[in-house]
Amino acid sequence: MHFQTSGVEVFPLLPPLVAFVVSLFTSMGGVSGAFLLLPFQMSVLGFTSPAVSATNQLFNVVAIPSGVARYMREGRMVWPLTWVVIVGTLPGVLLGALVRVRFLPDPTAFKVFAGLVLLWIGARLVRDLLRGGGAGAAGAAEQRFRELVRGFGSAGGAARPVEVQAFNLRRVSYSFYGETFSFPTAGVFALSLVVGIVGGIYGIGGGAIIAPFFVAVLGLPVYTVAGAALMGTFVTSVAGVAFYQAIAPFYPELAVAPDWGLGLLFGLGGAAGMYCGARLQKHLPAKAIKWMLAGVILFVAGSYLLGIFRLL
Repeated sequence: MHFQTSGVEVFPLLPPLVAFVVSLFTSMGGVSGAFLLLPFQMSVLGFTSPAVSATNQLFNVVAIPSGVARYMREGRMVWPLTWVVIVGTLPGVLLGALVRVRFLPDPTAFKVFAGLVLLWIGARLVRDLLRGGGAGAAGAAEQRFRELVRGFGSAGGAARPVEVQAFNLRRVSYSFYGETFSFPTAGVFALSLVVGIVGGIYGIGGGAIIAPFFVAVLGLPVYTVAGAALMGTFVTSVAGVAFYQAIAPFYPELAVAPDWGLGLLFGLGGAAGMYCGARLQKHLPAKAIKWMLAGVILFVAGSYLLGIFRLL
């Protein structure tokens, strides 16, 4: 099957199959999987124009709602965290889209940028895990959550595991199975703005960067971060797709608008994968989810950077 915008020729079942497998695992950590689909599109399918970033965000738009719906059903959405992320990343992702088109249209420069970003994310996750990332309040709450899952087969239901205690311009705090967690509102907003710029450049909405940060730096439980990170990624990806489509006429020499057919195929596979991943997440130890994320991120970062060194 041929896709005109991207110039890709591929068997139509391959994109949804790849997206399903990727999203099944990454959605457990609050990441849509777009950060892994992008190197697949660039390195395997040969899709290297700026339109690949827009297509990646289209994947997020189609795939994420199924996973978010599952987290909402189980009462594991931290809505104040979600809103702060959205308000911060939304303007950033639009600025990032402009940076991608104007300053990083060359795929080689883009791979260097993407490799360095992913290397930083993976290193932070590994450092946290080696320092005992499952300890403290987050580890205690995660352990109680896992015990409930083993005992009753599900979590959520009538008793909502997440309870918001405070939400104002200074601080957000919430409880998760007897443990209280808090973070500065302004600090997370500023971080989200920076992440939005990076995510807009990379075409991922920012979830792949901000979810590991919440776990590794702020010490929030991974079981409560996933839904908020995915919802933030969904909203910013909607804006990103619309923005790339709107600016496409101003760059006639480049493919900027998303490849709608290819993006929808990836999105349909991702939607199935995210729903299954959100449902399976509670059955896996938090530490295993974090190691899985770290390993995949470092592998992709290494592949990008080593590939650049071979060209030198």
